[in-house]
Amino acid sequence: MATYNTEIHTGGGGWQQDQPLTLNIRNRDDAVPGNGRPPEGATVTWSTPHAGNGSVTFFDEGTRFEGTARFPDEGPVGYRGTLAD
Repeated sequence: MATYNTEIHTGGGGWQQDQPLTLNIRNRDDAVPGNGRPPEGATVTWSTPHAGNGSVTFFDEGTRFEGTARFPDEGPVGYRGTLAD
């Protein structure tokens, strides 16, 4: 599991703080381990009716991500995050 401090970028508003994002993805092997972060180059995509959708790619050994998101009743935004302490 990994928690990231996130920011969104709107057209004219610049980068603004957003809610933390916590990831824990399990299957046969951990895509995002319970005690770690995603590997560099991993891409996570989600889509749900209540949380919207997004796609992010991880960099710098999983310590940060960049991508896009679209939250319910809003337009698409730039989305980035850095690993929380």
